Amino acid sequence: MAGRGRGSDQGEDATIGVSERSLFAAPLLAPLPPPSPLVPIPGNPPLQADVSAPGPVAEAGRIVRVRRQIGLISLPRLRHSVATAAGLELDRGVAFLLVPVCLAIGAIGYFSLAAEPDFAKPVAVVVLTGLCAFVSRSWPKTHLCFMAALLCTLGLLAGKVETWRAGTQMLGSEISTQVTGRVVSLDRMETGRIRLTIDVTSTARPKLRYAPERVRLSARKIPAEITAGSLVTGYAKLLPPTGPVRPDSYDFSFDSYFAGIGGSGFFLGNPKLVAGDDNDMPLSARLASGIENAREAIADHIRGSVGGAEGEIAAALIVGVRAGIPDEINEAMRRTGIYHIISISGLHMALVAGTIMMLMRSSFALFPDFSARRPVKKYAAAAALFSIAAYLVISGIVVAAERSFIMLAVMLIAVLFDRAALTMRNLAISAIAVIVVSPHEVVGPSFQMSFAATAALVGAYAGWSDHRAGKTRPPPPRRSLPGFLTRKFLLAMGGLAMTSIIAGSATALFAIWHFQRVSPLSLFANLAIMPIVSVVMFLAVASALLMPFGFDGPSLYLMGKGLTAMIAISGWISERSPVDAVGLISQQSVLLVAIALVIATMATTWLRLAALPFALAGMLTVSDTRPPDVLISEDARLVALPIGDGELAVSRARPNEFTVDNWKRALTSETIVMPEVFSKGDGQFEIADAAELPPGAPFYCTSGVCLAKHPSGAIIAHVEDRNDAWKACSLADLIIINDATAYDPCHDPLVLVITKRQLARKGSAAVFFDRQSATTPATISFAVDRPYRPWHTQRKFSREARGLPPYRKPEKPVASSAQ
Repeated sequence: MAGRGRGSDQGEDATIGVSERSLFAAPLLAPLPPPSPLVPIPGNPPLQADVSAPGPVAEAGRIVRVRRQIGLISLPRLRHSVATAAGLELDRGVAFLLVPVCLAIGAIGYFSLAAEPDFAKPVAVVVLTGLCAFVSRSWPKTHLCFMAALLCTLGLLAGKVETWRAGTQMLGSEISTQVTGRVVSLDRMETGRIRLTIDVTSTARPKLRYAPERVRLSARKIPAEITAGSLVTGYAKLLPPTGPVRPDSYDFSFDSYFAGIGGSGFFLGNPKLVAGDDNDMPLSARLASGIENAREAIADHIRGSVGGAEGEIAAALIVGVRAGIPDEINEAMRRTGIYHIISISGLHMALVAGTIMMLMRSSFALFPDFSARRPVKKYAAAAALFSIAAYLVISGIVVAAERSFIMLAVMLIAVLFDRAALTMRNLAISAIAVIVVSPHEVVGPSFQMSFAATAALVGAYAGWSDHRAGKTRPPPPRRSLPGFLTRKFLLAMGGLAMTSIIAGSATALFAIWHFQRVSPLSLFANLAIMPIVSVVMFLAVASALLMPFGFDGPSLYLMGKGLTAMIAISGWISERSPVDAVGLISQQSVLLVAIALVIATMATTWLRLAALPFALAGMLTVSDTRPPDVLISEDARLVALPIGDGELAVSRARPNEFTVDNWKRALTSETIVMPEVFSKGDGQFEIADAAELPPGAPFYCTSGVCLAKHPSGAIIAHVEDRNDAWKACSLADLIIINDATAYDPCHDPLVLVITKRQLARKGSAAVFFDRQSATTPATISFAVDRPYRPWHTQRKFSREARGLPPYRKPEKPVASSAQ
C-alpha cells in the first residue's frame, strides 16, 4: 500500500508538471519539429540542405545551405507553412485562448462608442452573428471568423448589460444639504481626516429630488461610537464626480459610476450619530457591516502593535486598509516601481497561497505514512483556496484582489482535478470570468497591466520549459554546502531578476500610457525588496493565524522591522532615481504592442515571429503624438502651459496639487512657475504690455486678467469676469473666461475663446497652436464627447452648464426703523 501511495503521489506531481503544449498537441504531430517556411511542400523534391560538407568546408556548406533556403522561399510554400502552423496552433487550443481577447475587444469597443446604443442593437448583432456561426459550421475558416465576431459582440453586450445594471444616479451640481445615511465603510486618512462612504437615506434643507444613493464624505472628527452600519447625519457640501483632468486621461466619473458613488464632498461640521434600529438593515448590509467592522478592528490592532508608517503598511497588506500611509512613502514606492506591493493583488494572493501550501505540505511531511496514502497536495491546495477566499473577504473585496482571487482559484482548482496549474488556459478562464462580471475593468490600468504581466510570465515559463525539455542535461556535480547555498541564492536572484524584467517589459507601455511615468530603477528596487516582502508576507500569514489566540505579537514585531527595512531601501533608491515622467505616448503604439504581446504569449510555433513587426511598429510610433500647448481645467480656474527648460507656468498661486502633478508628468515638466501678480495702477505691468512679454515668461496678472506668452509667440489670457474679457481681444490668441454667463466678446475667428460653460459641458481642454495656419491658428480638444454616455449625463445639469452664475443666498430684508 505504501508503495502504491508513493507511486500515485509521484504520478500526481508528474501530471501537474506536464507542459501545457503537450496536453493539446496531436499525437502524430508531437514528434515533428515546428513548421517553418523553409520546409518543402509534401511531394516536392527535398531541399538540398541535408548533406553537410565534412572537414574545413563545413562552414561554407552551411552558408550555401542558408542561401539556398532563403532563395527557395515562395508564396505557395509560405502559405502552406502558415496553414500547417495554424492547424497545429488550433490543435494545441489557441482558439480557446483567444476567447478572452475577443471578449475584451468587444468590451473596449462598447466603451469607446461615441453614443450610447439601446439594447436592441447589440442583441440583434449577437443574434445575427450567432446564426452566421451556426450556419457556417461546414466551412471551418469561415466558422472561426464568425465565432470571433460573435465573441466580440458578446463582449459589447456584456458592457451594455453592466452599464444598465450599475445605473448609478449621480449628482449633477454642487450643493449643500443635510445628509442622513448609513455608514458603509470608514477610512482614516494620513492627513487625520476620516472618509466615510454612506448609503443615503434622506436629505433636507434642501431636500434633493434626485439624491445619489451612495456618497463619499470626509470629516475632521467623528464620534467614537460610529462604525460601519451606524446611522449618521450632518450638514455636508456635495460635489458631482469630476471628469478627466485633461483629455485622454483617467475619467473619475467613469470609475464613480461603476463603483456606485454618486457624489463626494465633506461635512461642514462633525457628523452625529442617529439612534436607529439595526433590525431594519437587510441581511446583506448587516453581513457587510460586520465584515467591515472586523477589518477596522484588525487594522486598529495592527496599528497599535506595530505603530508608525510600518503599522499603516502592515494594515494595508493584511486587511487592505491603506488610506493612512504617508504620501512621501507612497511616492517613494511609485518612483521605485514597487507600489504594487501595497495594493492587494496577485502578488499577495500568490504569497498567501504559497505560504499556506508550504505550511500544509511541511506539516504532512511529519506523518509519512499518511502522506504516502493520501493526496496531500490536494489537501494543501484546498486549504490554500479557502485561505485566499478568506483573505479576499477580509481585504474588502476590491477589484484587483477579486481578479487575482479568480486567477489563483482557477489554478488551485486545476490542482484538485490533476491538471496543470500555471497555464495560459487557466489564465484565459480567469480573464473570461473577470470580463463577464466586470467588463469596464478591461479599459482600466489594473486589468491591462496584471494580465499582461501574468501572460508574459506564463508564456516565458512555458517557452523555457519546452526549451529545456528537448535537451539532455548531465547530472549536477557534487558541491560543498557553501557552493550549494551560493548556487541556490544566485538561481533565486536570477529568477527574481528575470521575473521583474519580463513583467516590467510587458507592462511598461501600459504604465506610461495611463500614468506617464516609468521607474528606471525598478529592477534594482524589486531585487532588493522582494526577498524582504516574501518574509513579510509569511509573517503576515502567521500573524493572521495567531491573532485569534493572542500570540501574534512576535510575528507583528518582526513584520514591522521588515517593513522598516523596506521603507528605508525604497526611500534610498527613490532619492537616486532620475525623473520618472516620460510624457504622452500615442494610443496606436499601445495597441500595436498589445497585439504583439497576445501573439508572442499565445503562439507556440514559429508564428510567434509575427509579433516582431507589431512590436517594432509599436516602438517606432511611441513618440507619434504631440503634447498640448495649453491645458485648461474643467472648472476654468486653472490654465497651464510649458514655457521651456522643464518649467510649467500656471495661472493661480495655489493650484490644485493633483491636477498639476498630472499635467507635469504629461508635459514632462519638473518645476511649477507661479504667476506674478501686480496691483492695479502700480505702473509695473498693464494689459497693453502683453505684446512685449518675453516668450516663456510666467503668467502676469493684473485687473482680473492673467496673461502669458507661449514659446511659439501665442498670447494666452485667463479672465475671471466676462466684463473684462474684451480687454484681451486685441492682443490674445486664446482667451479662457472663468464665468459661466460669458460669451465670445471678440467675434474674431483668429481668437479662440473658451468659457466656463463650455468646459462645464465638455470637460477639461487641451489647446494646440498652429502658427502656419492663417485661418485656424489654434485648435481645441475636450475630454468629454457629446452625446453623453451614462457616466457623463449629470454634466448637463450643473449651474455652470446651464449658463447660471454661482448660487448666492438671498439677503434678509432689513427691518424698517419706523417700527
